[in-house]
Amino acid sequence: MAPKTVIAWTIAGSDSGGGAGVQADLLTFNALGVHGCTAITAVTAQNSVHVDAFEGVSHALLQSQLNALWFDLPPKAIKTGMLPDVESVMITARMIEKAQVSYICDPVMVATSGDVLMSDDVRHAMIQHLFPKVDLLTPNTSEASFLIGGPVNTPEEMRQAATQICAMGCRAVLIKGGHMTSQMAQDFYADGTQSFWIQSPRLSTTHTHGSGCTLSAAITAACALGYPLPDAVVIGKAFVNQGLRLSRATGAGHGCLAKPGWPSDAADAPWVTLEAEHDRESFPPCGQLGFYPIVDRASWLKRLFSWGVKTAQIRIKDLKGEDLERELVASIHLAKQAGAKLFINDYWRMAIEHDAYGVHLGQEDLDVADLKAIQSAKLRLGISTHTPFELARAQAHRPSYIAIGPVYETTLKKMPFAPHGSDGLRRWRNWVQGPVVAIAGITLERAPEVLRSGADSIAVVSAITQSPDPERDAKRWLQLFEEVSAT
Repeated sequence: MAPKTVIAWTIAGSDSGGGAGVQADLLTFNALGVHGCTAITAVTAQNSVHVDAFEGVSHALLQSQLNALWFDLPPKAIKTGMLPDVESVMITARMIEKAQVSYICDPVMVATSGDVLMSDDVRHAMIQHLFPKVDLLTPNTSEASFLIGGPVNTPEEMRQAATQICAMGCRAVLIKGGHMTSQMAQDFYADGTQSFWIQSPRLSTTHTHGSGCTLSAAITAACALGYPLPDAVVIGKAFVNQGLRLSRATGAGHGCLAKPGWPSDAADAPWVTLEAEHDRESFPPCGQLGFYPIVDRASWLKRLFSWGVKTAQIRIKDLKGEDLERELVASIHLAKQAGAKLFINDYWRMAIEHDAYGVHLGQEDLDVADLKAIQSAKLRLGISTHTPFELARAQAHRPSYIAIGPVYETTLKKMPFAPHGSDGLRRWRNWVQGPVVAIAGITLERAPEVLRSGADSIAVVSAITQSPDPERDAKRWLQLFEEVSAT
């Protein structure tokens, strides 16, 4: 059976030059594997140099477009762009209420030139009738300023504006800082429960036409595909970074963003941070890790190292206090005797105190661990990731390696994340410049495909600890990596 077509709508204006509006939206939807439908609110006569004319479509025609789409092509997500008058806002609000799907609102209020494009009555109508239905509002700093009636020129003002805009009824807001002048292009996300900066090095290009439309459309497409909003925002940012990096002139004026497909270059992957930062020092490199078993006792490590294993992780969940420390000290000693790379799961303080090779942290550990202390001790750092958002968060710490999983279903522990499969692993591996460790559900039979998908190392637990012949299987894994390194 063929996979069901995923549909997203754009309710926005038409750009006859093809760089923004519904034209940019449709190209973005298509690039991300989503079928796009349009309800055009206004038609512009423009090219890459100037806008010659603008005219809103009749309200009857806008309603007819929406009715036709709803009858046959219901969406998984909707985005809106230019809404030229109050009645267009009301018609759109009624359809959003009916559809009950993810709704991304790009409030086309202020032109790049600074000209205000929206009257006060339309702004008030949007705030009253659309904002309570908005899952994510994506204003630039000028539009955020227009909404709150105050300046939005600094990171702190972006934070304050986000709080004020969420108070207007939006479930979440992403204030775009692309028009600012810092060396990083920094956007601020807030939804009332979490907030973060999503940032990338600023790209030097004048071909930025339609960047706001492209971002909101990419987020909409990701939502339609089922990604939670923080993941969708990360995907959208990476898509725009790719588009800016590959942008080119199409006429005599500013060109538009390229839209070649899913972002697949580590240069386009953004960082997620809690503060508006500019740079961080990298953790020490760990080199090739290869076969990477995870065990819970030093006795397992002694056996593994005697079989030739050179990378391992000690993950202990059932010991505390002196018993835990005794086991970790023994593990670190065994690894040093064997010349092996041993990562300590979670217990970073003891890892520092006893001079371990490295530490492995989960996402929840990043909130409490002293990463500067780990870095000052010159320990290597590995971080677990399961989603695009977690990947962007991990990359901001510039770790020694990143673990991506679950690749396949695993019975070892209940996972709240769907397996990536080899295709998903390949997609997210392309976002990482350093070593990637693949984990979860990987057998010897599946391992070649995992390695072809870009993994540098494979972490296993039950493949060794539940094996009827762990020595035989460990040596098979080691042989596999020897064969790979020889090719």
